[in-house]
Amino acid sequence: MKLLKYLLVGVLFGITLAKAEIISWYRIYEMFRFESFHMYGVIGSAVVLGAIGVLLFKKSGFKSIEGEEISFIPKNFSVPRYLLGGTLFGLGWALIGACPGPIFILIGYGYASVLIVLAGALLGTFVYGLLREKLPH
Repeated sequence: MKLLKYLLVGVLFGITLAKAEIISWYRIYEMFRFESFHMYGVIGSAVVLGAIGVLLFKKSGFKSIEGEEISFIPKNFSVPRYLLGGTLFGLGWALIGACPGPIFILIGYGYASVLIVLAGALLGTFVYGLLREKLPH
Protein backbone atom coordinates (compact mmCIF):
# COMPACT_ATOMS: atom_id res chain seq x y z
CA MET A 1 0.00 0.00 0.00
CA LYS A 2 2.95 2.30 0.73
CA LEU A 3 4.16 2.01 -2.88
CA LEU A 4 0.73 2.76 -4.35
CA LYS A 5 1.49 6.49 -4.58
CA TYR A 6 4.54 5.72 -6.75
CA LEU A 7 2.51 3.41 -8.97
CA LEU A 8 -0.14 6.11 -9.43
CA VAL A 9 2.47 8.74 -10.30
CA GLY A 10 4.05 6.29 -12.77
CA VAL A 11 0.71 5.59 -14.43
CA LEU A 12 -0.04 9.31 -14.67
CA PHE A 13 3.43 9.90 -16.12
CA GLY A 14 2.89 7.13 -18.67
CA ILE A 15 -0.48 8.50 -19.74
CA THR A 16 1.04 11.98 -20.09
CA LEU A 17 3.92 10.69 -22.25
CA ALA A 18 1.54 8.69 -24.43
CA LYS A 19 -0.93 11.55 -24.94
CA ALA A 20 1.90 13.99 -25.72
CA GLU A 21 3.23 11.53 -28.32
CA ILE A 22 6.60 11.41 -26.56
CA ILE A 23 6.67 7.61 -26.97
CA SER A 24 6.12 7.82 -30.72
CA TRP A 25 9.02 6.49 -32.75
CA TYR A 26 7.96 8.85 -35.53
CA ARG A 27 8.26 11.91 -33.24
CA ILE A 28 11.73 10.82 -32.12
CA TYR A 29 12.71 10.22 -35.75
CA GLU A 30 11.46 13.72 -36.65
CA MET A 31 13.55 15.19 -33.84
CA PHE A 32 16.79 13.53 -34.93
CA ARG A 33 16.18 14.64 -38.52
CA PHE A 34 15.44 18.21 -37.35
CA GLU A 35 12.05 18.09 -39.09
CA SER A 36 9.84 19.09 -36.18
CA PHE A 37 10.00 21.24 -33.06
CA HIS A 38 7.61 18.96 -31.11
CA MET A 39 10.19 16.96 -29.11
CA TYR A 40 12.52 19.92 -28.67
CA GLY A 41 9.60 21.90 -27.27
CA VAL A 42 8.71 19.13 -24.84
CA ILE A 43 12.31 18.59 -23.72
CA GLY A 44 12.95 22.34 -23.49
CA SER A 45 9.79 22.83 -21.44
CA ALA A 46 10.87 20.02 -19.10
CA VAL A 47 14.31 21.60 -18.63
CA VAL A 48 12.81 25.04 -17.88
CA LEU A 49 10.18 23.62 -15.50
CA GLY A 50 12.82 21.44 -13.83
CA ALA A 51 15.09 24.45 -13.28
CA ILE A 52 12.20 26.45 -11.83
CA GLY A 53 11.25 23.50 -9.60
CA VAL A 54 14.80 23.13 -8.28
CA LEU A 55 14.97 26.87 -7.61
CA LEU A 56 11.68 26.72 -5.70
CA PHE A 57 12.82 23.68 -3.71
CA LYS A 58 16.07 25.42 -2.77
CA LYS A 59 14.35 28.66 -1.74
CA SER A 60 11.29 27.27 0.08
CA GLY A 61 12.60 24.33 2.09
CA PHE A 62 10.01 21.84 0.79
CA LYS A 63 10.10 18.35 2.25
CA SER A 64 9.95 15.03 0.38
CA ILE A 65 6.90 12.76 0.45
CA GLU A 66 8.47 11.00 3.45
CA GLY A 67 8.95 14.35 5.21
CA GLU A 68 12.73 14.48 4.71
CA GLU A 69 14.54 17.68 3.83
CA ILE A 70 15.41 17.93 0.13
CA SER A 71 19.07 18.75 -0.36
CA PHE A 72 21.16 19.31 -3.45
CA ILE A 73 24.77 18.15 -3.53
CA PRO A 74 27.01 20.06 -5.95
CA LYS A 75 28.60 17.85 -8.59
CA ASN A 76 31.95 18.08 -10.30
CA PHE A 77 31.06 18.35 -13.98
CA SER A 78 33.75 16.75 -16.11
CA VAL A 79 33.02 17.61 -19.75
CA PRO A 80 34.63 14.54 -21.40
CA ARG A 81 32.67 11.99 -19.38
CA TYR A 82 29.36 13.79 -19.87
CA LEU A 83 30.11 14.20 -23.57
CA LEU A 84 30.84 10.46 -23.90
CA GLY A 85 27.84 9.45 -21.78
CA GLY A 86 25.52 11.82 -23.63
CA THR A 87 26.77 10.57 -26.97
CA LEU A 88 26.21 6.92 -26.00
CA PHE A 89 22.77 7.75 -24.63
CA GLY A 90 21.85 9.71 -27.76
CA LEU A 91 23.07 6.95 -30.07
CA GLY A 92 21.05 4.38 -28.16
CA TRP A 93 18.02 6.65 -28.24
CA ALA A 94 18.38 7.18 -32.00
CA LEU A 95 18.93 3.48 -32.76
CA ILE A 96 16.13 2.20 -30.55
CA GLY A 97 13.70 5.05 -31.11
CA ALA A 98 12.98 5.45 -27.41
CA CYS A 99 14.68 6.76 -24.32
CA PRO A 100 14.42 4.68 -21.12
CA GLY A 101 11.34 6.55 -19.83
CA PRO A 102 8.79 5.09 -22.27
CA ILE A 103 10.11 1.52 -22.36
CA PHE A 104 7.43 0.25 -19.99
CA ILE A 105 4.74 2.34 -21.69
CA LEU A 106 5.63 0.82 -25.05
CA ILE A 107 5.56 -2.67 -23.53
CA GLY A 108 2.14 -1.80 -22.09
CA TYR A 109 1.00 -0.75 -25.56
CA GLY A 110 1.87 -4.25 -26.75
CA TYR A 111 5.12 -3.63 -28.62
CA ALA A 112 6.81 -6.95 -27.74
CA SER A 113 10.04 -5.98 -29.53
CA VAL A 114 10.63 -3.40 -26.80
CA LEU A 115 11.27 -6.32 -24.44
CA ILE A 116 14.64 -6.60 -26.23
CA VAL A 117 15.26 -2.93 -25.44
CA LEU A 118 14.38 -3.55 -21.80
CA ALA A 119 16.74 -6.53 -21.69
CA GLY A 120 19.49 -4.37 -23.20
CA ALA A 121 18.86 -1.59 -20.67
CA LEU A 122 18.98 -4.06 -17.79
CA LEU A 123 22.13 -5.69 -19.17
CA GLY A 124 23.78 -2.30 -19.61
CA THR A 125 22.87 -1.33 -16.04
CA PHE A 126 24.27 -4.64 -14.77
CA VAL A 127 27.54 -4.19 -16.71
CA TYR A 128 27.83 -0.63 -15.40
CA GLY A 129 27.40 -1.99 -11.87
CA LEU A 130 30.24 -4.44 -12.48
CA LEU A 131 32.55 -1.79 -13.94
CA ARG A 132 31.53 1.13 -11.70
CA GLU A 133 34.61 0.97 -9.49
CA LYS A 134 36.92 1.02 -12.51
CA LEU A 135 35.23 3.98 -14.21
CA PRO A 136 36.13 7.62 -13.52
CA HIS A 137 33.55 9.40 -11.37
